[in-house]
Amino acid sequence: MDFESAVADLPSDLRGKHAANIPHSSWVIVEHMRLCQWDILEFGINVEHVSPEFPAGYWPKSSGPPDEFAWEKLLSQFRDDLVSMCRLVKEPPTDLFAEIPHGDGQTILREALLVADHNSYH
Repeated sequence: MDFESAVADLPSDLRGKHAANIPHSSWVIVEHMRLCQWDILEFGINVEHVSPEFPAGYWPKSSGPPDEFAWEKLLSQFRDDLVSMCRLVKEPPTDLFAEIPHGDGQTILREALLVADHNSYH
């Protein structure tokens, strides 16, 4: 199931609930995915970026969205960052194999594959 299918028409009263034998709610998983994707994107493009504390900074503190606006904002941010990552990979000046200057051996290709792997895992 792709991301859009997974979040399409998810009832608001279920976004903060845990299914049987599932440790996280939909809100927690999607927010975790957003935080990780955002961090990976920012690391690739922003020399000033400071990653959140691991692992606490990659997980939301609440199990559900405070309101409908928060859920829609979360989805919008996730989608926007995914588009930005895809654009970065597709842009002609991007050298996918060049080491990120402020990293320690990472490349844009590695970071894009990391986003794809992490998003597909969840």
